[in-house]
Amino acid sequence: MRTRVALIAHDRKKPEIIALCRDFKEMLAQEELVATKSTGGLIEELTGLHVIRVNSGEKGGDLQIGSMIASDEIKAVVFLRDPLTAHPHEPDINAVLKICDVNNVPLATNIATARLVLGHLKELQGVKELPET
Repeated sequence: MRTRVALIAHDRKKPEIIALCRDFKEMLAQEELVATKSTGGLIEELTGLHVIRVNSGEKGGDLQIGSMIASDEIKAVVFLRDPLTAHPHEPDINAVLKICDVNNVPLATNIATARLVLGHLKELQGVKELPET
């Protein structure tokens, strides 16, 4: 039932996630997108894509997305993190990483892997049923 693509970005990575969404806009427009509050707001404002917004990272938005992953509602996650200067109020990668690994959901943590994951999803959009993993 995995239907959504989750988008999360630390503050310093928000310009990168916006650029990524612009580059994959046509493909992402065909997906149901979910994001943390400020990331989702920026994506909507700057790309025109519709995004379901959960709480901000500091208020548990990353955990809300984790719950969706555990409920088999997320087919891929892009979590562009800033490994060098992340702030305490920003979402924590560890819980998302763990639940993605437990549920075999692809997780991209940098722009290179994000492009690979979204590129693969773009290729699969024409396929009616995805093979079970």
